[in-house]
Amino acid sequence: MRLQFRHYARELLNIALPIIMGNLGFILIGAGDVLIAAKHSTDTLAAISIATAITNCIMTFGIGLIASVSPILSNFRGEKKSAKKYFFPTIRFAMLLALLTMIVTLAFIPLIDFMHFEPKLVPDIKEYMLITAFSTFGAYLHAALKEYLQAFEIVFFPNLVTVICVFLNLILNTILVFGLGPIPSFGAIGLAVASFTVRYFMGLALLFYCLGLMKFRDYHDRGYYKNLMKVGLPISLAVLVEFIAFNSIAILMGRVSGVYAAAQNLVCTLTTVSFMVPLAISNAIAVKVGFANGAENFEDLKRYSFAGVVMAVGFMTLSSIIFSSFPHFLVGLFTSDKVLVGICVPVLYILSVFQIFDGLQVSLAGIFKGIKRTNIVLIANFLAYWLISIPFGYTLAFKFGLNLKGFWFGLASAAVILCTIMVTILVKYFVEMKREK
Repeated sequence: MRLQFRHYARELLNIALPIIMGNLGFILIGAGDVLIAAKHSTDTLAAISIATAITNCIMTFGIGLIASVSPILSNFRGEKKSAKKYFFPTIRFAMLLALLTMIVTLAFIPLIDFMHFEPKLVPDIKEYMLITAFSTFGAYLHAALKEYLQAFEIVFFPNLVTVICVFLNLILNTILVFGLGPIPSFGAIGLAVASFTVRYFMGLALLFYCLGLMKFRDYHDRGYYKNLMKVGLPISLAVLVEFIAFNSIAILMGRVSGVYAAAQNLVCTLTTVSFMVPLAISNAIAVKVGFANGAENFEDLKRYSFAGVVMAVGFMTLSSIIFSSFPHFLVGLFTSDKVLVGICVPVLYILSVFQIFDGLQVSLAGIFKGIKRTNIVLIANFLAYWLISIPFGYTLAFKFGLNLKGFWFGLASAAVILCTIMVTILVKYFVEMKREK
């Protein structure tokens, strides 16, 4: 049994390790934004925190749809069907989503004037969102091609590009935010321009890599788009439900004071760094479970699922211990602002409990993606976050004066409920599959 576990864990790690590298690179790009913004001023950090909270909610819907590419193509490969021919259809799908996302983002900008943020933050919020809207094409091209290559278990180069961009983004941020030689200081706008540049670099790098790696012919298949929507829509809405829950906290608290939005962004940056590891394991689970599901190999499906869950929860347990043991040190990496530190540190103790269940839920979501039952993930996320977490957190924050801590108590309760729902349904699924065999 132990040898079997090692085998399946090793198979998952072969896919997950490069993805972990890339995922950490991706979030470190965001962490670089937070670091440079905090060094510039708390107001700069507050402005980009509110702007990214809004743009992330809009962009996440398309990213969630694109996330259906790798499990669908993995199932095709497991069924011995051709998957390579879906290269151009995947790009067309991503570019259409990018166009729609850009339009929605641009349409949202005038509403900022009516959302009662601190007046000094509004100009930077609007300008940051304007530049971000036009960066969508680069971001979606990168996401689509990364998913496409992941379906073929080609994960090293896409994630290497992301790691390289950590340093590119940090250099561009430093130059454009603070200025260098003849280049003036652009403040928060410099962060947006740096992100714009990096996103297009990442997308074009993967495009040229794919064209150099394989020869493609144009191909049209409306059924593929329908399949992407069928599998991807629940994924997208589930991710959107969770993202809006997290980012609405920054927006709601940002209306009280910009420092709370800055604190929420800083805390989310810290937890997202550790979350990238179980997220990568979840991606690997989706690929391996998807292949096993297409091949109708129930034993492999079950063993990949078990190994992946153990790995994800085990890592997040270690992460939880670190967060609860060194909260001042971790927050101090980003800021020395005493007010900001005073808000963030108590939240990290609540976060340490949340992380364990967050590792469990994302690994379970990978299993559901692999077996193409993503509607369950959507329903569970909606119930946990919007029927329980946000109302509960809002009450604690504003009725009982717990502010940001109140919302994080709500998020922790949502993670527990979400895991309970998904585990119950998955156990029933495995029992049914065993009876059919």
